[in-house]
Amino acid sequence: MKAVVMAGGEGTRLRPMTSSMPKPLLPVVNRPIMQHVLNLLKRHGLTETVVTVQFLASLVKNYFGDGEEMGMELSYANEEKPLGTAGSVKNAEEALKDDAFLVISGDALTDFDLTELIEFHKEKGALVTVCLTRVPNPLEFGITIIDDEGKVERFLEKPTWGQVFSDTVNTGIYVMEPEVFDYVEADVPVDWSGDVFPQLMKEGKPIYGFVAEGYWEDVGTHESYVKAQADVLEGKVDVDIDGFEISPGVWVAEGAEVHPDATLRGPLYIGDYAKVEAGAEIREHSVIGSNVVVKTGAFLHRAVIADNVYVGPQTNLRGCVIGKNTDVMRAARIDEGAVIGDECLIGEESIIAGTVRVYPFKTVEAGAFVNTSVIWESRGQAHLFGARGVSGILNVEITPELAVRLAGAYATTLKKGATVTTARDHSRGARALKRAVISALQASAIDVRDLENVPMPVARQQTARGSAGGIMIRTSPGRPDSLDIMFFDERGADLSGAGQRKLDRVFSRQEYRRAFPGEIGDLTFPATVFDSYTGALLRAVDTTGIADAGLKVVVDAANGSAGLVLPSLLGRLGVDALTVNPGLDEARPTETEQSRRAGLVRLGEIVSSARAAFGVRFDPVGERMSLVDERGRIVEDDRALLVLLDLVAAERRSGRVALPVTTTRIGEQVAAYHGTQVTWTTTSPDDLTRVGREEGTIFGGDGRGAYIVPEFSGVFDGSAAFVRLIGLVARTQLTLSQIDARIPKAHVLKRDVPTPWAVKGSVMRRVVEEAGDRSVDTTDGVRVVEPDGRWVMVLPDPAEAVTHLWAEGPDDASAQALLDEWSEVVESAGR
Repeated sequence: MKAVVMAGGEGTRLRPMTSSMPKPLLPVVNRPIMQHVLNLLKRHGLTETVVTVQFLASLVKNYFGDGEEMGMELSYANEEKPLGTAGSVKNAEEALKDDAFLVISGDALTDFDLTELIEFHKEKGALVTVCLTRVPNPLEFGITIIDDEGKVERFLEKPTWGQVFSDTVNTGIYVMEPEVFDYVEADVPVDWSGDVFPQLMKEGKPIYGFVAEGYWEDVGTHESYVKAQADVLEGKVDVDIDGFEISPGVWVAEGAEVHPDATLRGPLYIGDYAKVEAGAEIREHSVIGSNVVVKTGAFLHRAVIADNVYVGPQTNLRGCVIGKNTDVMRAARIDEGAVIGDECLIGEESIIAGTVRVYPFKTVEAGAFVNTSVIWESRGQAHLFGARGVSGILNVEITPELAVRLAGAYATTLKKGATVTTARDHSRGARALKRAVISALQASAIDVRDLENVPMPVARQQTARGSAGGIMIRTSPGRPDSLDIMFFDERGADLSGAGQRKLDRVFSRQEYRRAFPGEIGDLTFPATVFDSYTGALLRAVDTTGIADAGLKVVVDAANGSAGLVLPSLLGRLGVDALTVNPGLDEARPTETEQSRRAGLVRLGEIVSSARAAFGVRFDPVGERMSLVDERGRIVEDDRALLVLLDLVAAERRSGRVALPVTTTRIGEQVAAYHGTQVTWTTTSPDDLTRVGREEGTIFGGDGRGAYIVPEFSGVFDGSAAFVRLIGLVARTQLTLSQIDARIPKAHVLKRDVPTPWAVKGSVMRRVVEEAGDRSVDTTDGVRVVEPDGRWVMVLPDPAEAVTHLWAEGPDDASAQALLDEWSEVVESAGR
């Protein structure tokens, strides 16, 4: 006997899940519903099957093919237009006309005994046998009444409660003789229950009903879809689960990685090659698809997650459905009944209320509260650029496809034949993505100078030597799973705001330029990059007095690319230097604050035991440096800024220094004492380096280990700051602790207050209102200066749902009180 699987419905009640996927392909415990149906048919010997398709038919055909992989023979009957339940089967008449056949829906989950149904049909000599089952709520189904012999007496489609006369409903599973086709008109919409069966009963034809025992669920709503998953996990339906039951009710498929410190409370399912990190908690009735990543601190309960989904740290997903290729970012919450379509981005700390539908390809911005469905528009598409280039999690937000499109957009903003310098850090992810970037640039008629793995200051300096711009790919500081794609202008500085907007515009419109065959760009690998860099550095920075001072220093390269330039630099500098951690470590392309701190402690021990003048530790890309004094004590970054400022200003006695507005006002006192001036900038690195390039600027720093040496370049450069520091210490004949001791102690405290995106504007308005008659500085955010000189600064974060606050007072208690006062202002305005 042959079977017919009806797989042409649109599944409109299941949107947005069915917006880009036909209902029969919706996964139930990581297998399409229709695959469970085909397995049931095969189990009962019905291996020759015709599949009727209409909506997104190609997706069904591509997935199942000819059925060979399942050990079945599948053919397809395609409807050009919807023909109804009977019309679609009539469309397959040619393949079914020789013998009795079974009709079954491709989107209902069941384990009925089809062999018993077929035997009943033959025993009764029926023209049609309708498979029936009993349900507690028959309103959504067709009610069927049968007599003691099983003969159908009455049908009623989708009754009201006033019309309900039975709990026995039609499951849409039938066994039929080919003569039934005589009652179905071709190429017009015809239904079995509404059109054909009443006519057969009118003529007295033998229509029987078979009440089946077992499980049956018409997966027609989101509630029934989630229920079907739970029922499979509870063992209420006899279907195959693809995986291993590692403990009662906990199913894990092949290749999945579950950390021993993850919490699993079954019944649940984790698909093949999924990864569940330590600290994640997955509870009852959750289904995790293939290649899903569940990060530390995530909580899932009754959540159904499709394939290739990223579930970020501290997320909370309860009773929801997440479509494939969707990214749910850090601390997002999705409540019970919500459904997220395919390929969406749910931003950090956003909240999706229950019953909300987010349709495919939508973006919900970080911190948003969404309580109505997102169907047509994105809710606040995030800006492409963050604080330092385009940043995101590798292979989640930053993918090879994105890198190609970004590079193509950047190339389109430049002239054909222009040269772009590319570079990377020592991570594998950066290496892989840089190759994609280079290919896209060359395909857009751009010549590429590839520096490979170099410190970021070297990449900037080489970009400034004749390139139209540059691209550097590095691991995001402190986030080993993330990458930054950084764009430079012709001077090696970060791309300006105008340049970013131009690139963003080309990227969003997808107006990429492509080269003709003869215009494909060249790829070159410049030699002697490090010698060129160190030669230029030593010519620009004053190194007099170093050779005579007899200084001994300890330099920690932190296993990063900064170590690549040190042999050339230290050899030509003529200083007694002990280098530690010079080798590259691909497994540690960045460092956490804890590992950085531990490294500085070890550096301090070495400096103290070696009786060195001081120690320097570079960040992994050589952009920043941290200091340890001659006693082995860590000089905090904000304090190190004042030490260098004091040294530079004391030697120069004129000019100006560039400092962000969050810097302690003691910096202004130090500069003024030595006859120099401070130019206050925003907290943006781009603004700080802009001032650093201006005539008359002698120094700049951000208070976090990044320094500008204007006589060499206008960008952050750890190596240049190191060379300048050695020269200054050699000439001043003072130790770092002596310099530090003569600078007043600062009392600046910082706090971050969570702030939903929707209220950031009202928060800042409230801050200005609360300032009243006090002095207000709006260089960046709002800085309120008290009459006694204390100040607080309130700055909304451009990329996260957070407001930053800084406060300074004559002592920590005073600064803390000011911080508490204004934190309450921000929090109350955001409620």
